[in-house]
Amino acid sequence: MASLTMAFATSHAPQLGTPPENWDARAVADKKNERLAFRGQTYSFGELKSLRDAAFADELEVETFREKHARCRSAIDELEEFVRSSDVDVLVIVSSDHKETFNDEHLAPFVVYWGDTVQHEPLTQEDLDSMAPGLSVAEAKNVPDVSTTRQCHSDLALHLIESVQAQGFDIAASQQLPAGKFGDHAIPHGWGFIMQQVLKGDVPVPIVPIFVNTFWHPNPPTAARSYDFGTALEAAIKSFPEDIRVGIVGSGGLSHFVVDEELDRTVLDAFIAGEPQPLRALENDVLVAGSSEIRNWIVAGAAANAAALGAEVVDYVPAYRTDAGTGCGMGFMTWKATTQ
Repeated sequence: MASLTMAFATSHAPQLGTPPENWDARAVADKKNERLAFRGQTYSFGELKSLRDAAFADELEVETFREKHARCRSAIDELEEFVRSSDVDVLVIVSSDHKETFNDEHLAPFVVYWGDTVQHEPLTQEDLDSMAPGLSVAEAKNVPDVSTTRQCHSDLALHLIESVQAQGFDIAASQQLPAGKFGDHAIPHGWGFIMQQVLKGDVPVPIVPIFVNTFWHPNPPTAARSYDFGTALEAAIKSFPEDIRVGIVGSGGLSHFVVDEELDRTVLDAFIAGEPQPLRALENDVLVAGSSEIRNWIVAGAAANAAALGAEVVDYVPAYRTDAGTGCGMGFMTWKATTQ
């Protein structure tokens, strides 16, 4: 039978793929944003800056950006080594779609992709030029230079669909991704980050992509439902009849577009302790905007907890980009078997 033998979770925010000298490029959008979400409320940039007493000015020196960027890239390299040394046969990658693939025609809380392969396509210059300030340089690093076919494990994916349904999850299934925003039926950036930035384009094993609707009204799953889904995935994996080693990945998060170190520490500490309740208790009005991607960590981490894997923080870097505290809490975590 199959077993879940490792897991990891990582932020995939644009600052990770942006030269540190340009980290303030996304600040243009922050300063125009009238609905910056922070601890269950929304604020204009000016209101947020006043609320937080402009306390982050000391974080905005270029040398600070460089030091934090270097820490993040070192953590990403450590995750690559973790994957390559883990001897897994399949990676189940859990992430969220920014309406790059699915749109208002169909938004399911959970989707399992069960095709034999999935396309991973480069972005055109027109695609890059259409992006908001500060995004294109990062997004170009999440795609290959040429059209690439990624291998998937359709047998495992189909088993996951059937098994979690039997456990009470009426999930959506996709054997071919929609044409999507870019018209290419390709896997989007949450998965592209893992394949291109973590694994440097050399994906050593087949993947199973799982989509979580973290962002979009009206049906993101609650934190508790996300946790239960992760637990169901682990049960499904260990009932798969082939003798394979499976890894699960959570891609996205932590807090953004406003950094909330308290929220991030709550999440990381709960995983280290193997304690479900602080994760299950996270409210929907906290898991909004980019922070909604914490749901991806919850799915992967719940599966890891169910498999009795031990968690370790590789690094946590609060990456501020304005004096109002906008930016991203960059988190990097692994789970592996503990020695007795």
